[in-house]
Amino acid sequence: MKLSICTISFRHQLVSIDQLVNWAKANHFDGIELWGAHAKNLSEQPAYNKDWLAGFDLTTSMISDYLPLQGPETQAFQKVQQLCLLAKHWGARKLRTFAGYAGSDEVTEAERQDITRRLSDICQWAAQHGITIIAETHPGTLADTLASTQRLLEEVNQPNFKLNFDVLHVWEAKEDPIQSFELLKSDIEHFHLKNISSADHLSVFSPPNVYSASGSREGLVPLFKGAVDYNRFLEYIMEQPITKFHNMDASLEWFGDQCKQVLSEDRYLIQQLEQQYEAPNVVNPSLHKGSKAPLTLG
Repeated sequence: MKLSICTISFRHQLVSIDQLVNWAKANHFDGIELWGAHAKNLSEQPAYNKDWLAGFDLTTSMISDYLPLQGPETQAFQKVQQLCLLAKHWGARKLRTFAGYAGSDEVTEAERQDITRRLSDICQWAAQHGITIIAETHPGTLADTLASTQRLLEEVNQPNFKLNFDVLHVWEAKEDPIQSFELLKSDIEHFHLKNISSADHLSVFSPPNVYSASGSREGLVPLFKGAVDYNRFLEYIMEQPITKFHNMDASLEWFGDQCKQVLSEDRYLIQQLEQQYEAPNVVNPSLHKGSKAPLTLG
């Protein structure tokens, strides 16, 4: 996988893009997932761009924002244009959004049609810039269950409409992540990876709590220490034949404290797992010719 940090992880910290990028490079990440709010603010400093990022051997895997699926079409069009230009400035080919603001069992058929029609329009606008629209599997949206997500893909029916497969939120919907992956994999273009100690604490991911500097962080745990079995899921992905998933963009999405420590350790453990599949018959895969150099924590 090509792993990114999410700049939203540092939303409540006094840290610069220079510091984040230098740290990401030093800790063997492949890129950044740039929060839309950060991309907009950085537009005042145009020297920060895809070429600057490439100087660190990093890319922008995705810009994550919230596209207007209700209200005047002109406002939606203007925001899509703005974000597409920001994406091109940073070399990103994907814009992440949510498929509405209510769960699939909470909307009427007419409301659902309005949302999917607007998403279809947005995809057509974005296609003019070579940008793919990525809908996240997420509660409180039309991508909150496997069945509704499959229906959503059919209803939007645009070649540049794809999925950000958030493993935890799929699990939260009481779906099996591996079975869901198999059914959706032709439309998956990004993974979000995060974990929780138990389902009792899933409310910690509600947007008002996430964006609050004083919000609860109870239940947030490193990737391999939570209720979602990431060893099982990632091993399954790595066992696949050589496909796009071996170079799939994925973001470590961390909303808790000690960002650098947690992200660095999770990055290390994922690479250790990857090395086992690069050299499955070697006792010490880090010494196998052609494997990646072993990571050090930092």
